[in-house]
Amino acid sequence: MSLNCQAREFHPAEALDATASPALFTDVLATARHGNPMRKALEVARIKHLIASCAWTDAALALLALELPRWLLRRLAYDDGEWHCALSDNREMPEWLDIAIETHHPDMALAILGAVLQARHESRTPALPSVEMGPGAPDASWQPALCDNFA
Repeated sequence: MSLNCQAREFHPAEALDATASPALFTDVLATARHGNPMRKALEVARIKHLIASCAWTDAALALLALELPRWLLRRLAYDDGEWHCALSDNREMPEWLDIAIETHHPDMALAILGAVLQARHESRTPALPSVEMGPGAPDASWQPALCDNFA
C-alpha cells in the first residue's frame, strides 16, 4: 500500500515498519503541502537531492521544515534500542507543560518521519469541535422593553 492512500486513512505505523527507502520518502514528499510552489521549489529540490543521496535523517528534518514550519523538534533520544522523537507546535511552552507528538522507531530517520506524519495528520484535523450558533433572528412575539427611570 502506498503512502498516498495512507495519508487519507492515517496509518503511519504500517508505512514505517520497513527500513528507510527512496520510495517511502518520495511518497511523503509527494503528499506534502508545499504552499507557494515558486518559493518552495528550491527546498523541494534539496529534499529530492537528500533522498537520492540516502541522507534519510537530513531528508526527514527538511520535510519537517518544509511542511510544518511552526513545529519544533522538541526531543530526540535513543533508549533501549529505539529512537524516541517528540515534536511540538508550542515553541515558548516549557517541555513539562507541552502536549507533544511522540513517536518511536529503531531507525532515527523513521522516528522523525513518523512524527512528521502524525503532526501532519493532527494539523489537518480540526482542533475545536463545531458549535451551533444561537437563534439567528428573535421571535416575532419578542419586544424589547425600556426599563430606565427618567424621573
